[in-house]
Amino acid sequence: MAGPLPAVELKKLASVDSPTIANIIELFGVQSRIAGYVNSSIRAVYPDLPPTVGYAVTATFRSAYPTTGQGDVYDTLSAIIEGGEKTEGPAFMVVEDLDDPPVSATYGEVMATAMIAAGYVGLATSGGGRDYEQVKALKLPCFANSMIVAHGFCHFESSGTTVTLGGLTVNPGDLLHGDANGIVKIPEHLAPHVSRFIEPYMAAEEIMMSYLRKGNVNFKDAAKVQHEMRDAQEALAKEAAALIAGNG
Repeated sequence: MAGPLPAVELKKLASVDSPTIANIIELFGVQSRIAGYVNSSIRAVYPDLPPTVGYAVTATFRSAYPTTGQGDVYDTLSAIIEGGEKTEGPAFMVVEDLDDPPVSATYGEVMATAMIAAGYVGLATSGGGRDYEQVKALKLPCFANSMIVAHGFCHFESSGTTVTLGGLTVNPGDLLHGDANGIVKIPEHLAPHVSRFIEPYMAAEEIMMSYLRKGNVNFKDAAKVQHEMRDAQEALAKEAAALIAGNG
């Protein structure tokens, strides 16, 4: 990692929703339009919470069977907490549940409380959560596959490794943006540039949106306004391409 973005830039990224971030990433043309975000197997547990942005701290997890020579999740939780404390910038916990299908909850009230104490701004798992109401009161953005009542033989198997969450590959230190729509990964080399395109991209969309809000829409005018919006978006894409090429 080149280092965390300034707090003001992270705050700006968190001021808009994840589809806007995904749309801006598309401007740069560096990856497929169907890459870089979680699929529908991962959903926001508390969709009313505002967007959150943080750097991934990763771990793998199992709970389907007892371990030998190892205790439960609380024996290894300290390492996860330490990962959050050592992260430069806000930390976003990402846990891959290796059981397929998940059989028990990856997190609950205790873990979520520990995450907050360690400076985490988000918690995501390919498995399940529990203690729905108690965690809701903590206002920690959580993303999960499901809710499961029990913790089973819960334990972390590894930390600081590459994990997969809803089809998205996440490495330690990846910058993630999550909200009610899901989670999108901001490529490291684009991270310093994405926020500068927020206002101009939203202004381009507003060309169409403001026309539609006025009412009295007709096909001819709508087509013209749509072309104006696309022209503005294409101009932004050219600017983004030039920026990446070192000419911007």
